Amino acid sequence: MLKSKIHRAVITDANVDYVGSITIDEDLMDAADLIENEKVMVADVNNGERFETYVITGRRGSGVICINGAAAHLVALGDRIIIMAFTWLEDPHGRAHKPALVFVDEKNRKKH
Repeated sequence: MLKSKIHRAVITDANVDYVGSITIDEDLMDAADLIENEKVMVADVNNGERFETYVITGRRGSGVICINGAAAHLVALGDRIIIMAFTWLEDPHGRAHKPALVFVDEKNRKKH
């Protein structure tokens, strides 16, 4: 089941010389119920690339969305991405589950 999603975040940085991961502003992590080291799937809206990685906590309020490591080759600064986390739920919990959906503006601030 989809646990949470940050929809159409803007990539603010890409660092190929990092071990790997995606750095996400801690405010967005809280809103999407993500924790450090949690596995996520990332879909690049601009070029269709998809990859899996894990979350690293970024500075709160910074709006940072940084793709690190080899995946940095798959994106460009300014690309829009969808960040998704999943969970296993059994019935009836799965049918009643509502994912945390976070929609952001062009500065990666949560829309209200």
